[in-house]
Amino acid sequence: MSFVSFVSSGPGDPELLTVKAVKRLEEADVILFDDLSSGPILSHAREDADLIGVGKRAGRPSPSQDHVSRLLVDHAKTGMKVVRLKSGDSGIFGRLEEEITALNEADIDFEIIPGVTSASAAAAAAGIPLTRRGTARRLQFVTGHDLTGELPDGLDLQALADPGATTVVYMGKRTFSKMVGKLKEFGLSGETPTLLAEAVSTPDQKLSRMPLDALIEKLTSETSTTPALILYGPLAVEGP
Repeated sequence: MSFVSFVSSGPGDPELLTVKAVKRLEEADVILFDDLSSGPILSHAREDADLIGVGKRAGRPSPSQDHVSRLLVDHAKTGMKVVRLKSGDSGIFGRLEEEITALNEADIDFEIIPGVTSASAAAAAAGIPLTRRGTARRLQFVTGHDLTGELPDGLDLQALADPGATTVVYMGKRTFSKMVGKLKEFGLSGETPTLLAEAVSTPDQKLSRMPLDALIEKLTSETSTTPALILYGPLAVEGP
């Protein structure tokens, strides 16, 4: 029987894997993994498992999404136990839908095992909640780049400038300055608290808290390929 398990690896700390995720990794014959899901997390794989890196990182040669989907279908058709290991939670900016579509077209069954998204891990590491009664009435996630690596068109700028929302920007270090320029036109203050969370839940984790304008200055003066996300809003600097 052809079957694929989409396993969410969490933000990087292997101790944040779910019990079900570990079980699927231990059972897998083939694991197709993202770059951010490698390292200690793959220690749960069997020694004889076939490990295939299919990660995509900005600025680096990467397999196309069509190629990844084709590999997934081809391995699943062999009847082996196939795991598609995705970083964070696979349903949040993980291009999960394209791979599900490929499996559906090939009549291959699948399951999705959720995981800890990096937004939750970053907030936990900083000692803050993502929501707070009365001051952070809404939580919103947005990606900082489109398929070309540029700031996406059609963003709901009014919603993203809401001072009563906690906003988390994934994959946005390079485009955040441009985004903020647009958000200020909708009233977002340069004093808005922000949290830059880099390499969340790994030994290289770095959390930087500062006002929005200071973060823009930092991002424009420094160059780093470290995976990061940006939180801004009423919770980004101070906990309860």
